[in-house]
Amino acid sequence: MSDLIQKKMLRFATAGSVDDGKSTLIGRLLFDSKALFDDQLEALKQSSVKKGLNFVDLSLATDGLRAEREQGITIDVAYRYFATPVRKFIIADTPGHIQYTRNMITGASTADAMIVLVDGRKGILEQTRRHTYIASLLRVPHLIVCVNKMDLLDWDKNSYEAITSDLQSFIGTMQFEGVHFIPISALEGDNIVDASSKMNWYQGPTVLQLLETLDLVEESEKAVARFPVQAVIRPRPNEIDDHRHYAGRLSGGSLCVGEEVVVLPSELKSTVLRAMVGFESVNRIEPGVSASLELADEIDVSRGDIIVPVADLPRSGKEIEAEICWLHTRPSAPHGKLLLRQGSVQVKCMIQELGYTVDVNTGERKDSTETIIQMNEIVGIRLKLAQPLHYDTYLENRSMGSFILIDEFTNDTVAAGMIR
Repeated sequence: MSDLIQKKMLRFATAGSVDDGKSTLIGRLLFDSKALFDDQLEALKQSSVKKGLNFVDLSLATDGLRAEREQGITIDVAYRYFATPVRKFIIADTPGHIQYTRNMITGASTADAMIVLVDGRKGILEQTRRHTYIASLLRVPHLIVCVNKMDLLDWDKNSYEAITSDLQSFIGTMQFEGVHFIPISALEGDNIVDASSKMNWYQGPTVLQLLETLDLVEESEKAVARFPVQAVIRPRPNEIDDHRHYAGRLSGGSLCVGEEVVVLPSELKSTVLRAMVGFESVNRIEPGVSASLELADEIDVSRGDIIVPVADLPRSGKEIEAEICWLHTRPSAPHGKLLLRQGSVQVKCMIQELGYTVDVNTGERKDSTETIIQMNEIVGIRLKLAQPLHYDTYLENRSMGSFILIDEFTNDTVAAGMIR
């Protein structure tokens, strides 16, 4: 068990257009890697029989909602966990339908790798390009393109190469650390876990082999240290230690006992006197770890404040430039009242200017002459805030550089954005 705990965790998500085989790929990956229990397999068999199928529909392994099973589509993000002797995995199966793009963004936002499925018969579709661009926008490090349904193309190498060439030209300017192409048949299991004997012309790794060997460089290790305060822990009356502790999750970098810090937005300075992870005192908090801090000085710290190193302050301002994806079916209203939420911080704002729109078919930015944003459009904007916001760019720190926009009157989430 201790060996399992030490394994490196990889988070990956699936994306692509409708019926490209995302859920089937994950079901096949779980089945062939022996990650499905007997009762789960029995449930899949029964569900397949009810659908009138003479084979086990592995796509049902991730479709948990009744509507998903009835319609044969993915609506919500489904998470599955499994492990091999080499690595642990968290899978996010995301929807392909355009109206569920927001769900796809949710699943991709924390991914180390994105598997984009392409139906070999249909080739590259608009939703394929949109999901690929969003993965690049979210700075997902690795892109894995799986050309699926090769069994319906008679395992033809030329068909596979035509599709990969088409997509390579599209992603040429995007910022991925690695791009990989694999021909597969998710239904029959070719090149998922074991190499296919029907495509001897392909000499690369299978999907699982690639996932097990991807080089992971934690974005949080490269990011600047930010400690958003989620809660203030007050001592009980009978406790001798009467110092307050501030609980949160360190986003990027590291914080050490004795390090000089500043609390924002008050700009009051202090020193980290003590750090706790659970009930254990530590000298250093690593990125992504939930912890509590005790400061040397009795200063006012509240939920929503941010504790940062004095030597590495974030930006601050009432105007920010960002790239957003509009998620709501209702278009944006010119100068409509919105709320910007960054972690536990919430600020009133409005879209002051639309700078450009992104053509998802080419990845090009085009100057915008519009005043409203339609559903699923990706646009560059300038936001005007009611009060100063402390922030980093998305490249510097994902947590401090990302946000959502909320309609002030309906409380609907209408957009997700990354600060530039």
